Amino acid sequence: MQTRAAVIREPKGQFTVETVDLTEPADDQILVRVVAAGMCHTDLSIRDQLYPAPLPMVLGHEGAGVVEKVGRNVRKVVPGDHVVLTFYSCGLCANCLAGQPLSCLNAFGLNFGGRTPDGQCTIHSHGQEIGCSFFGQSSFAGYALSYERNTIKVPKDVPLDILGPLGCGIQTGAGSVLNALDPPAGSTIAIFGAGAVGLSAVMGAVVANCTTIICVDIKENRLALARELGATHVINGAQCNPVEEIQKITGGLGVPYMLETTGNPKVLEGAVFSLGMGGVGGIVGAPAMGTTVSVDVNFMLFNRTLRGIIEGDSNSDVFIPRLIELYKQGRFPFDKLIKFYSLDQINQAAADSEAGGTLKPVLRMA
Repeated sequence: MQTRAAVIREPKGQFTVETVDLTEPADDQILVRVVAAGMCHTDLSIRDQLYPAPLPMVLGHEGAGVVEKVGRNVRKVVPGDHVVLTFYSCGLCANCLAGQPLSCLNAFGLNFGGRTPDGQCTIHSHGQEIGCSFFGQSSFAGYALSYERNTIKVPKDVPLDILGPLGCGIQTGAGSVLNALDPPAGSTIAIFGAGAVGLSAVMGAVVANCTTIICVDIKENRLALARELGATHVINGAQCNPVEEIQKITGGLGVPYMLETTGNPKVLEGAVFSLGMGGVGGIVGAPAMGTTVSVDVNFMLFNRTLRGIIEGDSNSDVFIPRLIELYKQGRFPFDKLIKFYSLDQINQAAADSEAGGTLKPVLRMA
């Protein structure tokens, strides 16, 4: 079948919206009519080749849509179901079998390799193979092929066009707090970066009943929104030393929980020093491959922990519906992060996101 898709052909190039050929779903695949797809930092990292992935490719890994067809081995969803698409894992490696799909040993190839698990190409343009199955979906298109492991059935009483970012960015921010760091009620947390991931973490901290929620950024509009979403303190890192300010707020103790979302190694180096003794810090910001930071070993030695977090440590089948229910109750207003664009406006959406004016671009396919 034919569908419109945004193709990135050259490193650091522009997306081109083209008509491509998409294969029919295989036995283990699900054909989804994409209603909307969020744009994430990872899409732009692949565009700029900060992560190795073959080009040309159809990106997009925050799809939301309606199931059109299913392969004969699919039991999880049926045509007509509303779904959110998320990250892909193999389900067969030692970590997946141990219930740790976020540590899937085959995750990089499955999500970034540009082919299906059995090495097939499902997208073609004028006979040319186009990289497909990005995060098991390639949802910058009118239709996408996904799998049971990364297709999440969602309620039909919430607009589909806002739900795509739950598959990655918003799940990552909220889940990093609620699942990975898991602060007890009444605790203190510092969140570095007030983009879509950081602000989702702020909302997650509110849900967790943290009583001191510190958000650090350099853009006043983002800090204002952080306050609106529940941050008790905001710090403009361009105007002061954030670590010194956090020390003042905490009476010199530092924070028991910290999350770094910017992907800026210098921000991370500073953020580590906001941790109090026994504190736990999480990293979700993803810079270019090979990026390193300097860490004071003796500072860390005093029972401080720094850990990486993938996709908010989430069981998406459970966590995404929970976030939707929180949204319906008015307790997780993630729609405040979203600005809509048409698929033809994809390059403008990318530019607005990189300039900081748009927190979470969402591309509507129709």
